[in-house]
Amino acid sequence: MNMIVSPTLSATPALSTTPNGTTRPQVRIVIVGHVDHGKSTLVGRLLHETGSLPEGKLEMLKAVSARRGMPFEWSFLLDALQTERDQGITIDTTQIRFRTRSRDVVLIDAPGHAEFLRNMITGASQADGAVLIIDALEGVRDQTRRHGYLLHLLGIRQVAVVVNKMDRVDFSADRFREISDEISAHLTGLGVTPTAVIPISARDGDGVAVHTPRIAWYKGSTVVEALDALEPARPAEALALRLPVQAIYKFDDRRIVAGRIESGSLAAGDEIVIMPAGKIAKIKSVESWPLTPVAGRQTAGRSVGITLDRELFVERGDIIAHAGSTPRDTRRIHARIFWLHDKPLAKGDQILVRLGTRETRANVVAIEKAIDPGALSNEETRAIARNHVGEIDISLAQPIAADPYADNPRTGRLVIEVNGRIAGGGLVLSVDAGQRAVPIDIVPVESALRPDERSARYRHNGAVVWLTGLPGSGKSTLARALERRLFSGGGSPILLDGDTLRAGLNGDLGFSPQDRSENIRRLAEVATHLARNGHIAIVAAVSPSSDDRAAARRIADSAFREIHVATPADVCESRDPKGHYAKARAGTLKSFTGVGNDYQPPTSAELVLDTSTLSVPDATEEIERMLANTGILFDELVDLAANI
Repeated sequence: MNMIVSPTLSATPALSTTPNGTTRPQVRIVIVGHVDHGKSTLVGRLLHETGSLPEGKLEMLKAVSARRGMPFEWSFLLDALQTERDQGITIDTTQIRFRTRSRDVVLIDAPGHAEFLRNMITGASQADGAVLIIDALEGVRDQTRRHGYLLHLLGIRQVAVVVNKMDRVDFSADRFREISDEISAHLTGLGVTPTAVIPISARDGDGVAVHTPRIAWYKGSTVVEALDALEPARPAEALALRLPVQAIYKFDDRRIVAGRIESGSLAAGDEIVIMPAGKIAKIKSVESWPLTPVAGRQTAGRSVGITLDRELFVERGDIIAHAGSTPRDTRRIHARIFWLHDKPLAKGDQILVRLGTRETRANVVAIEKAIDPGALSNEETRAIARNHVGEIDISLAQPIAADPYADNPRTGRLVIEVNGRIAGGGLVLSVDAGQRAVPIDIVPVESALRPDERSARYRHNGAVVWLTGLPGSGKSTLARALERRLFSGGGSPILLDGDTLRAGLNGDLGFSPQDRSENIRRLAEVATHLARNGHIAIVAAVSPSSDDRAAARRIADSAFREIHVATPADVCESRDPKGHYAKARAGTLKSFTGVGNDYQPPTSAELVLDTSTLSVPDATEEIERMLANTGILFDELVDLAANI
């Protein structure tokens, strides 16, 4: 629920020098604390003390209280929902705007009751700073410590502590110092140094906006002065340029790339980089509707269309940045998330990740910790339960451009979907996380060519296309047909046939379970090396064990595309072991040491094909379409291959 209680704000001229469009800095502050410690009372008093209440509002609420036969409380200014008044607790997160002498303040009143920690986290995630309120009589409670921990977890480093209800302890300086020492030690242990610890009586106004004789022993700042001292977030236009691409339009001879400038600014003539591909161009013109050029520099918050000085492949989800200050291109991110779905998030789960205008399938490859906000316990678990917080590594099916949240909040937040429903959200802590450690005496040498140079030439990204299925299912036939089709279109495919490698690289391996696993590991390592260097490695291997294929997927990470050639066993038995559709030798399946009986079909392959019902050209087109839809093939290569 949003409340704009200062009538003067709407009349402020719309300038672009600060985030809120005024010449005054704006700071967003969440106010948190244990239930009944007086958060809403403090906020109500702040509105009164700063002269931010609409005329007649206070008198109206006092009259309503009198009619109900109950004493007036400052918290009535916020507890607008009938349910909240009846229960005496704040349920929702309320935003209140008012002005101090030097700040425009957005106060976020977050619930303190344990059941509503989820709402509190939602409110705190939007804040630049926090006010943590403590009851002087009750002191520091477990819930107080939880709130302090959650503020730390959400990256809030500016925290002013308010010790309320000092009237209940006769304004005892000793009691105040006891609480101040305890909470300061707790917050400092979390890496958060309190900006101030203030004794107040929110009900009576002591210490809220002025010092009073009852707290004459206290020489620090008032609450209003402490709010004035909190630093606002950097204005969006002061950050590096980030323009997530929303759409590409074609008008006459112009291709217009449209989107909203999330941070920074741009103008015609700027040299830009299109991420994650790393393509470089200059802005030829900045357009507005009805397609007229716009002069001058356009800043954060503006929706614009731009044309480029050269023809480049640009798609929705790309991010446009200035050269020298680009986001990271990655297929692996480490994030801190808050989970909302009824089903716990577990390692290995398939999810959909949205970051800016990009959305991509992803796989949870690691859960480092799961935290119950109610108990503040780090749990050694492979799952994050509903309303819990956790840090996870995510492997993305497509490359994306992203910033750590600390560098740019506009491109450092993500949303997670499961089965079409929002299931969680969080902050990007780092990119390219979770890579395996390399022994200190081994120094890998990177290619002299950048991935975007190879993709520009081949018109595709690197990939491992893994065809698995029973012997005789047609894997090798399809692999060869796909190799020919991609090569004819100008791509760089390389065939890795399982049997061929067993005659050379893997000639030392037998058919024990251990040797089979090592055979697949070597295949995956070679294929992944090729994929990282821009090639499409086409692997044709029975690979009967689902665990072995899962290990191959982990090695290849987001480059992995699994195709199950699900031709029925009776059809496979009538074919040559290499799938050439000739009369098979008797016992073909049995000759693979029982693989026909032991084969474990994939349950989540990117594509399933049955060569008994599909022709080789049709099946090859299906594979090509899947590779295009999952970000491997560029449209130009698909068009070329289709015309051959």
